[in-house]
Amino acid sequence: MYLRELVREEKCEVNGRNENIGYRLRADDFLEIELDETRENAMRPENVELDIVFEDAEIMVINKPAGMLVHPTHRDKSGTLLNALTFYLNRKVLTGGNTIGKECAPGKARDCTLPTGRVSAIRPGLIHRLDKQTSGLIVVAKTARCHRILASQFQKKLVQKLYIALVEGIVQHDEGLVNGEIGRFADEKRWGLKADGKPSETRFRVRKRYADTTLLELEPVTGRTNQLRIHCASIGHPIVGDVSRGGREFERLCLHAAYLGFKHPISGDPLEFLIRKL
Repeated sequence: MYLRELVREEKCEVNGRNENIGYRLRADDFLEIELDETRENAMRPENVELDIVFEDAEIMVINKPAGMLVHPTHRDKSGTLLNALTFYLNRKVLTGGNTIGKECAPGKARDCTLPTGRVSAIRPGLIHRLDKQTSGLIVVAKTARCHRILASQFQKKLVQKLYIALVEGIVQHDEGLVNGEIGRFADEKRWGLKADGKPSETRFRVRKRYADTTLLELEPVTGRTNQLRIHCASIGHPIVGDVSRGGREFERLCLHAAYLGFKHPISGDPLEFLIRKL
């Protein structure tokens, strides 16, 4: 969002010209960007507890709770996964003999700042995201190299993701495919099926039927905004807790990223992670 602001303020030039947002860069283009290095950014550490499923020198896999944003927005700048990761990955950096861990006690996140100067902060690399109200597995890169490799895996659809969702009503078919074009309704500030939207596709399988709800396994073939919520509602079975799309009120959105499978960005070994519980 800061980069968009710089473009609007004509502080970003391509080959000596101010270009609009959406300009496609070409080989040998020369970029000049005027940055305010004193401006606060999303790399603000906060001592927020993380549910770490896996960690090595290159990557982390986190079980994100429902209600936590993945990264700060213009409205919410605190308590996000990125804030928590920035603290966790830099907690051992020394500044004047004190660790970040000592400076950033729980509940005092706003007094916590990354060291500057000769010490380089570790930047968590977010390759994919989950909606605020969706819980579950998310992989994070610790290095730029791993970020590039994992991003390529996601782009080439080499990563397998499965979700579980508790939906309203009894789904009759044991499995099926939901598709349609998803776009944004600007006036209503919402995403939904739209004639001029982008193609989307989700596979579903019934895991268990209850008295008035069904537990589904969802496999997103594409990755559109709010895709799983939109697709479930489009077949008449909105996710429990998704009030805006017809679901009943509940303490949370009953959608969970339960399975994540990909190749380790350095070793190439296949990795699989499964957390079934919402």
